[in-house]
Amino acid sequence: MRSPWYTEGDGMNIVKDKVAKLKGIPTREVLMERLENEVLEVTFLKINGDKRIMTCTLKDDIKPKATKTDPMSQKAVRTVSDKVCSVWDINAKGWRSFRYDNVQEVKTVANG
Repeated sequence: MRSPWYTEGDGMNIVKDKVAKLKGIPTREVLMERLENEVLEVTFLKINGDKRIMTCTLKDDIKPKATKTDPMSQKAVRTVSDKVCSVWDINAKGWRSFRYDNVQEVKTVANG
């Protein structure tokens, strides 16, 4: 069964699309887009192998405003690596990151 947020790529991203589909998660691009519009529960494996479930978002009305004193609040700093997703952890009230390759599940907590 195809997830409602899954869409085929433009041919250049066929491998990424297939891997995401097999894992049952959105592609990294779709995940980041969803984070800008929704609050998500992301399940992933930490670098040390521990499983982590994080409630996170990139919604402008929830994450803190960008400041010079907090580099992680600046989008350019958060997009340094295409392998890492930097997000605002709602419960910890701080910036956290996870490796996209380690994502196991994505659930919507709240829309728009």
